[in-house]
Amino acid sequence: MLVGLAFFGILVGFSSGFFGIGGGTILVPALIYFGYDIKMAIGISVMQMIFSSMFGSYHNHKAGSLALKSGLILGLGSFIGAAFSGMIVDAMPHLALLILFAVILLLSIYKMFTASLEPQLCPNESTFLLLFIGVFVGAISISTGTGGAIFLTPALVGFLGWDIKKAVGTTLFFVIFGSISGFISLSAHGYVDYAVGAAIGLGSVIGVYFGVKLSHRIDKKMQKRALLILYTVMFILTFNKILSEMNIL
Repeated sequence: MLVGLAFFGILVGFSSGFFGIGGGTILVPALIYFGYDIKMAIGISVMQMIFSSMFGSYHNHKAGSLALKSGLILGLGSFIGAAFSGMIVDAMPHLALLILFAVILLLSIYKMFTASLEPQLCPNESTFLLLFIGVFVGAISISTGTGGAIFLTPALVGFLGWDIKKAVGTTLFFVIFGSISGFISLSAHGYVDYAVGAAIGLGSVIGVYFGVKLSHRIDKKMQKRALLILYTVMFILTFNKILSEMNIL
């Protein structure tokens, strides 16, 4: 079982590197369909993110696609916000977490679809704004097991005028902080299966290397299309799960 999950981790890691996400966007719905409770799936996902985000960010930094200063500010905010994830997961019922995940996914799809591929001449890198965004995204995203990049990339590209390549690289770096903080919080509340998280995490280290390499080579238009496809598939899977939980399907 753990060997199979490690191989699945390679796919998750590849997605993390290519899309600049923590991997939870794929991993949480997948674990739910494998029979895990959403709260335990979130804990496993957050643990896996530590592996993929650190290794992927190292390669993004080497390639010059990481805005380190802005990433540190966003990361600090994420670390603060993610510290509340255990309490949020405790307080919110299973169905409410699924609905929250679906709603934010839908907003991300809209913002990414309408975002221009051409970055602004002077993209917004306000320290206060980036810190606020980091806190908000960190609290919400870690509580849904996604790491935040799937929400942060559309915000940086669509609202702040960032280049999509730099946004993807920086959001993966952002995931490091939230995943560590969220892991501590979720562990304290008993929502982490360490063996499963480690198996998927080790597999993701292999996959993230190849994902980052492809991300640097593909053109911006194709990368945007790939992100939209990913978001849409995850929304459909999550929406289907919501209908199932409500006994509509």
